[in-house]
Amino acid sequence: MKHLSFLLICCLFTTITFAQQKDPKTDSLLVEYYQTQRYAEAADYLKKVYPEPVQNPKIISQLAYTSNMAGRLPDAEGYYQRLYNIDSTSQSTLFSMASINMRRGNNIKAATFYKRILKTDSTNFNVYKQLALISQSDIVAQVGYLQKANHLNPQDANIAVDLSTLLIQFHQEATAEKIIDLALQADSANLLLLKGKAQVCYTLKKFSQTIDICTRLLANDDRSTQTISYKGISEFNLKNYSDCIKTFHLLDSAQAQSETSDYYLGMSHKALKQDAKAIFYLQRAIEQGISPNTDTYYSEIADSYDRLHLPKKAITAYQRGLTFGEKPIVYYAMASIYDSNLKDTMNAVKYYKKYLSVKPPVDKQQSYIDFTTRRITDLKR
Repeated sequence: MKHLSFLLICCLFTTITFAQQKDPKTDSLLVEYYQTQRYAEAADYLKKVYPEPVQNPKIISQLAYTSNMAGRLPDAEGYYQRLYNIDSTSQSTLFSMASINMRRGNNIKAATFYKRILKTDSTNFNVYKQLALISQSDIVAQVGYLQKANHLNPQDANIAVDLSTLLIQFHQEATAEKIIDLALQADSANLLLLKGKAQVCYTLKKFSQTIDICTRLLANDDRSTQTISYKGISEFNLKNYSDCIKTFHLLDSAQAQSETSDYYLGMSHKALKQDAKAIFYLQRAIEQGISPNTDTYYSEIADSYDRLHLPKKAITAYQRGLTFGEKPIVYYAMASIYDSNLKDTMNAVKYYKKYLSVKPPVDKQQSYIDFTTRRITDLKR
């Protein structure tokens, strides 16, 4: 392959040399830059050999390509723009302009160049593939481009999987399955396609097939959360509870911390009448499903209610927050509302005492502790 690349480069530069009548040593040095992928040096060298104004399209093309490979995208775009001005129908130039704009984050401009290609070549698979890639913010347009690409090349695994995934979102599971199956006919061992097939089967509730496919994926060292979850949940739905437990235990320690896996582990143990383990995993599922900041959120809500002079709603919010986490200052806030706003001495004393009992941090809340101690004494008189 290296020898072939060398010959191609030599042929290319021989043509340029003949056209420009330059010293052959010039081309051998340029070839060396290409062989060693020193594109920035090659670009600088070309500029010295061919000073502006350059009018030969072949030289401009080399300057454009070398600048592009060197990552000098503004320079590359400028050279390709000159080629575009010479021939606005050149597919290679249009592709290059589109690619550079994609790399620079200008997808809208890139799309205009891809669409210009379609005006003269409406069956260009690569154009539809790229348009689908840059149309992710418009799911309807993306599906349209993927459908055209898939029609032109139904064996392309990436297109088949991307299209089937989107079709599932539109509840077109049967069509999605046909697309995956057609691609699998050409490459039955393609793991990407097998994952797509597993997704379709799982969505269609073909649990036995899902398990079979996921087993193949696991045998090929695919231990992704998605594969394990599809297999485990399918086994649960088929009442293969022991298998479900074994499958979810394949998750590593980091992955295992998920609400879904803990739920199905808990329910599987419950179905097997292993209630102690069921409680453990279901409790962990609850913890996973609740934000660790929930108590703080409720405290902030309660404080806002208090500022709006809605003491009862503030108390309710504080109480809800306490079910997700206990903080001493919350008890103090509740006691203060009962004391000052609701004039409820009994509950005020109750929550002042509760505040002291949970041992608030002395270094940060000494003034609150002192006030609470005095206030309890005063309210008991």
